[in-house]
Parts: sequence; C-alpha cells; structure tokens
Amino acid sequence: MNTESHFTALETEAHPRWDTDVLIIGSGAAGLRAALAASENADVTLITKTTLKESNTLYAQGGIAVAMNIDDTVELHVNDTCSAGCGLCDIDAVETMVAEGIPRVTELLDWGADFDWEGTLPRFTQEAAHSRRRIVHKGDATGRETTDVLIQRVLNTERIRTVSNAFAIDMLTDSTTQSGNNSITCYGITAIVENQLVNIYAKATILATGGLGQLYPCTSNPEVATGDGFAAAWRAGCEMIDMEFVQFHPTTLYLDGAPSFLISEAVRGEGGRLINIRGERFMDKYHEKGELAPRDVVSRAIQNEMLLTDFPCVYLDITHKSAEFIQERFPTISNTTTHYGLDISIDLIPVRPGAHFMMGGVRTNTETETNLSGLFACGEVACTGVHGANRLASNSLLECLVFGVRAGENAAKYANLLSNTLPPKIQLPRCDYIHLNDVNSEMFKNTVLAAKDAIRDTLWENVGIERDEEGLEFALADLAEIATEIGLNPSTSMNGQSTDIHLNETVNMLNVAWLITRASLIRTESRGGHYRADFPDQDDVSWNRRVIMKIGNEPEFVELNQ
Repeated sequence: MNTESHFTALETEAHPRWDTDVLIIGSGAAGLRAALAASENADVTLITKTTLKESNTLYAQGGIAVAMNIDDTVELHVNDTCSAGCGLCDIDAVETMVAEGIPRVTELLDWGADFDWEGTLPRFTQEAAHSRRRIVHKGDATGRETTDVLIQRVLNTERIRTVSNAFAIDMLTDSTTQSGNNSITCYGITAIVENQLVNIYAKATILATGGLGQLYPCTSNPEVATGDGFAAAWRAGCEMIDMEFVQFHPTTLYLDGAPSFLISEAVRGEGGRLINIRGERFMDKYHEKGELAPRDVVSRAIQNEMLLTDFPCVYLDITHKSAEFIQERFPTISNTTTHYGLDISIDLIPVRPGAHFMMGGVRTNTETETNLSGLFACGEVACTGVHGANRLASNSLLECLVFGVRAGENAAKYANLLSNTLPPKIQLPRCDYIHLNDVNSEMFKNTVLAAKDAIRDTLWENVGIERDEEGLEFALADLAEIATEIGLNPSTSMNGQSTDIHLNETVNMLNVAWLITRASLIRTESRGGHYRADFPDQDDVSWNRRVIMKIGNEPEFVELNQ
C-alpha cells in the first residue's frame, strides 16, 4: 500500500483569513485550560467543532484522580499509574502529571468547582486499580462541573476569542530543508466556519481535539469524537505513537432505545457487582481484584461471559445500596436509567463494553511539543506516555489540566518569540477525492454515511477488544474497499476543499482506523488495551517498546528500559 504524502502550495488569499497569536482547537478540559494559561501572555482564539460545552470532558462521570488524601502520596499514585500502564508509561511524564496535578486540582477548587466534600477534605472515592481512595468528584457529573467552571473563566477572559461550529480540516504548514533535514512548521489551520473555508493563521497552535470513540459502534463518546485531530496531525507529518492502545470501558448501558451511556467505574468502586444472565458473579475467576481489576481485564471478562452465555450483555448490581445513597452518589446515572424505565436501586443494569479512550496519539514531550515547530498538543489527542498501554481510571481529567497548562504556557512563549511575518504560501495536503464533483449529490452523501457505518463495523469485529492477524488483515482490506467507494486511500487520503462535514469526518475516520489497525498488526503481543488472541502473552523481551508511525515512513520504535 502506497503511503507517500503529496502536498501542493495554496495561495493564502484563496479563503478568508483570520490571525491570532495562539490558536487552540478543541474545548474540552485540555483546550479550555490551555486557553486560560496562554491568555496570560498572548491573544488566543479557541475554536470548537460544535458548541463550547460539547466534548468528552462533559460526559466524564468518575472524577479526577489526585494524591491529596491524608494516606496518599505522589509516589503511590505514580506506581498505580505505571502498574496500569503495563510497562509502557513514560515515568517522567507520569511524575509530572501526578505532582503538578495537586496544584491544578486545588486551583480548580479555588475557582469554585463544587465537588463533594467530607469535612475539610474533598470526598475521595475508590476506583479500579487505585491503591487508595483518591478520586475527587461531583456526584457522577465531575466532567460537567469541571467544564462549567473552565468555560465561565474562559468567557470572562478578555484575551480569549471563542468560535463555535468551526470544523478544523488540515494544518497550515510550511516545509524547509536544512542540512539535509526536512523541517515542518505549523502556522494554524484551515477550518469550515459558517459553511465556508477559513484560513486561521497562528504563531502557535495547540491541538486539543479529544478522542475517537465514534470509530466504534458502541462507545461512551459523544458524536463529535470522530478522531479529527489525530487525522489532521497525521496528514501534516506528526509522529503518531501507541495507536494500537484503545481502551474499552467495561460498562456502557445496553438497553433498547437508549444510547451507549457510560455507567461509571465508580459504581464498581462503591461496591457494584457484575453478574451474568445466569445470576453468577464471575469476575473473581478472571482477576484477584474482581470487579476492581484493570479495565482491559474487566472488558475481556464481560465479553467472554457474553460468549459463554450466548447473551448480548451482563448486569451490574448496585441494589444492595440504599436508594438515597444511589441518588446522592450517582444522580446522573440514576436519572438517565430512570428515564429509560430502570430503577437501579431495585433493578439490575444491563451493560457491555464500549470504546472509551485512546492511550496513543500525537507524540509529544512533557512540554507538549510535537515534531512540528509551532504545534503543541494536549489532552486525549496527545500522547506524552502518561497512560502507557492502559489508562488508570480518572487520570484523564488530571492529564488535561496539567498538560493543558503546559501547552498554553509554552505556546504563548513560542508565539512571543516569533516575528509578525508569515510565509506568503502555505502547504495544504492535495485533494485526492475521485468524486469531488459529486459531493453534493444525495447518492454520494448516502455513500459517505454508509462508509462511516462500515468503518465502525469492521473495527468492532476485527480491531476491538480482541484482535488477531487474520482479522486485522481483513480490516485493512475492508478499509481499502470502503475508501474506494468514495475515491480514497485510507493510509494517504488527504482532505480537499470540501465543506461537507460528513465527508471530512469520514476521511478522518478512515485515516485513524488505518493507523489503529496497522499499529495493532505490528505489535505481536498482548499488553494493556491491546489484546492479540494469537499472541496472548505480554512479551517484555521483544515488545518493551513503543511504535511510532509517520506518514510516508516505515514504523519506528522507541525502546524502553526493562
């Protein structure tokens, strides 16, 4: 399969132009916190795909893991994180996240985050694979509370301009060659705003676009999470790392007429029990920690029980807790399930695994710098190595806060070192659509929507909780066939000048699906969120390393100390 990248110069006058010091793409916790940090020293433009509030952060239930409890330490939190990461965590990044997470959460509390309290301390709860009760929360709506606090501060900050309903397409980049080395600089993004293409120029750009759960048919992620940032970064020449490690949350609601709503890990942390259709508790036969085993173990156990019992779900039982406790601790889950006819104080909750979080992404260092000058990344789209092969529960919001601040500060510093001169021509990926003239036809639109569903189906069947070589090879062939239907190559497909968002999303989904599948085929072992049925054991001799993929290049590897 050809993986060569093609670029062509685009006259900057072709589309309306906006200018800013720092451009932030994404309005989850990472993007919002980056905007606040950058605005202290630079003018900021923050764009978001739909509304300012819509992101994975909004739907985060469990809480924020932070070593603030009286019996907790930074060292314990670091050890738990690295243990969950199955040997692939970057220890420097983990130590940075855990240590700096304490002042970041304290700051959030000082700004008015109305988390649950117990005396003079936040009320800490337990979640799987944590050795201490260290999860601060607002009932089961921690993400919503965090989002509300950050958005209010962003809207009250004069140097931040927000633009909703702005779909980011491709990076504006300029390539130079010095001493035989090719260097790429990012100068912003081309986006769809009010149905027209706009070039948004920036001295520094921060990618904070969140996750990719919508590549799978069952996911806890909202509709906006189609992997757009991963794809745009890949096409621009970013190094992508750990793309095989997709985390599947063990418990999403499985109920006719209901969305794949997340049933928080905290339900099991508070004593929730998993049982199969026969009424049998089963987790003890899979792991010594039972329901509090790491997420990948619980997800595979549930899937196995579904196969053994020939039933499409298992059940989560929290009925031994009082109705008052459930309503106070899990109001969002309780109210949502009630809406669909379940009273979880007396009824079992039908659940099954769903795509939840990407451990891999755009490779960055602890300063959030990518291999493109002027481009920074933070949050789920970025990969500093803090999660390794499997994210520890409730570390995601902590990561967003810590590295959001680092991204904002470093981007502002970078922007202030630049002159006001931008190059007259910017590199945009060449349009490779065969059917570009047909994008407005109903037939083509239906083809694009069908392609989305086909991508989701082949990933779920072949690149899901369990994988093997045969299935992965089939998925690659399937993706190529799907791409042909809309005139693309899944490993090289470049966005063109179409303002059709479904088409752009489908291109992005194809790119990212190819990356996940290719990386999964390369790693011939099982580790964390990546389970190969044909290589079921963790192989620290051959695979204590991380896979880097870059467009137009063969995969590279980062060796880790054993």
